[in-house]
Amino acid sequence: MSTVTIVLIGPPAAGKTRLGKRLAKRLGLPFVDTDAVVVARHGAIAEIFAEHGEPYFRALERAAVAEAVAQPGIVSVGGGAVLDPDTQADLASTRVVLLTVRPEAIAARITNRKRPLVTDLESWKRLVAARTPLYQSLADYTADTSTRPIETIVEEIARWVEEGDHDL
Repeated sequence: MSTVTIVLIGPPAAGKTRLGKRLAKRLGLPFVDTDAVVVARHGAIAEIFAEHGEPYFRALERAAVAEAVAQPGIVSVGGGAVLDPDTQADLASTRVVLLTVRPEAIAARITNRKRPLVTDLESWKRLVAARTPLYQSLADYTADTSTRPIETIVEEIARWVEEGDHDL
């Protein structure tokens, strides 16, 4: 188990960070949130977007993802991190869990203004529709986070990881 890297992908507000922390604790692995790494090193994501633009942010994000997936653990990546071809290549040597969420469950989660590409439910829906085929193509396992208790989802993913416990 100690050599496994599990990457959580999915749309903004699907619960990647929240679920990732609990999954890491459940499996006894370290947890890294690549958005938190970028924020700690470079400041708020919304400010990076405003001051330097999306390409600059994506370069910072790419560096954080490359560093995180090189180590065993649970890695939560930002919703758009998978757009980078190098990140897609990195994910081939990890186990990828796609967290999905239905629009009706998302409205309350996206009101905190922390997400520069998601300003309302309609922008979230457009972003998810555009990225869903890519998310699905990268995923080894999919879990919907819309209404089920987080602990139930954590247990399901943990069982999936433990049942397939082998080095990739």
